[in-house]
Amino acid sequence: MMKSNDHFFQSVYALAIPVALQSMLQSSFSMVDQIMIGQLGEIQVAGVGLAGKFASIYAVLISAIGAAAGIMISQYLGQENNRGVRRSFFANLLLSGGIAGIFTAVCILFPERIMGAYTRDAQTRQTAAEYLALISGTFVPMAGAALLSTLLRCRERPRLPLYASIAAALLNTGLNYILIFGKLGLAPMGIKGAAIATVLSQCENLLLMLLMLPRALLARTENEPQRALLAQFHWRQYLSLLLPLLVCEAMWSLGENVYAAIYGHISTDASAAKFGCFISTAADRIDGGIGALCGLSQAAGVIIGKRLGRGETEDAYWAAKRLLIYGLAGALMLSVAVMLLNGVYVKLYQVEETVKATTRQLLFAYALVVPFKVLNMILGGGILRGGGQTKYVMFIDGIGTWCCGVPLGLLSAFVLHLPVAWVYFLLSLEECLRFGFSMAVFRRKKWMRRLDAGAQPSGLP
Repeated sequence: MMKSNDHFFQSVYALAIPVALQSMLQSSFSMVDQIMIGQLGEIQVAGVGLAGKFASIYAVLISAIGAAAGIMISQYLGQENNRGVRRSFFANLLLSGGIAGIFTAVCILFPERIMGAYTRDAQTRQTAAEYLALISGTFVPMAGAALLSTLLRCRERPRLPLYASIAAALLNTGLNYILIFGKLGLAPMGIKGAAIATVLSQCENLLLMLLMLPRALLARTENEPQRALLAQFHWRQYLSLLLPLLVCEAMWSLGENVYAAIYGHISTDASAAKFGCFISTAADRIDGGIGALCGLSQAAGVIIGKRLGRGETEDAYWAAKRLLIYGLAGALMLSVAVMLLNGVYVKLYQVEETVKATTRQLLFAYALVVPFKVLNMILGGGILRGGGQTKYVMFIDGIGTWCCGVPLGLLSAFVLHLPVAWVYFLLSLEECLRFGFSMAVFRRKKWMRRLDAGAQPSGLP
């Protein structure tokens, strides 16, 4: 039986608001770095931004693993299968830890080679490499925090990771101010200070979540040997969920990095405008404004997953439509805010007037496409994935990025030689294509699937 609008809105509000606030706080790690480093000059702004683009490859892979964990955990919770919840959490934690170790080693050993793919400017490349090697220390704590946040959201306890994020954001801001500019008797450290602040803040975030995590959420069931936990895991079903997500996120992230390379090879100023002044983060995918609406995507995954786990397909479809309406309303308000306030935002940076003018144009172009970005985030990142049919999302994102976005970006930048704002706008038309395909899949309802429980219900704490 479908719930009333008021009751449904209260459920979405209770889950989405903490997640949205957490996403915004996580985006503040890079935002605070960018704003404070923006006082040092364009080279530092561009270097930090470009290093962040490569780090985003790792971030989206961890996001894919977290998404797979969220799909399985939410559906198993709907089935009251506590053993399946535990298996899903620990399997994903093991995989994300391995990926974190690989990326950390690569960034420490080959930072300059990596950054050489993004820019021809030697000074920018050296600055970016130095920052990348340092922030690789965030990869392991990010992996643990991402999986714990997923578990707590699915258990409808999103406030716990929110509290940890608040403390981490405050620490990050304070350390950035002290270390970048050399306060409290310390020597100014510039971008090194920003990187150290980010690493320490991410470590604190993970530590606080571990301290606040109720042990009952991962308690073993009776007669369940710990060593058999992963041996009995449904690896075939898991891989059918995870592999399309990994391919999808990898293709999307590589596409974003191709975009970064396009901007970086237009000019250093274009790179600074795009990645320094333009609001951007890796978690969620574009900027702090979209981070504010990320909660709807995360809420969609949990709400839809639990309903499908209980076999309530019509209720799940109704809930999905309501979430899309909420997302569209929020996106339109964000578009208007960006158009009205873009001039105020660029004044935060000590850069040349030409860079500020380019950034204002970028923000205006962004405001035009942000409704499609938000709706795609909710559809692909929450609703369609909640049904477990991750192959649909993989194909849609792959077509949008590589058949539309990348070709248009290369054509507009290196054949037509258009200004950077027009390049951004044209390659962003991929969002419109993705939205059309996603809506077609959504209306057919074939994305709604109930995962195999694989074990008798064992009760939930």
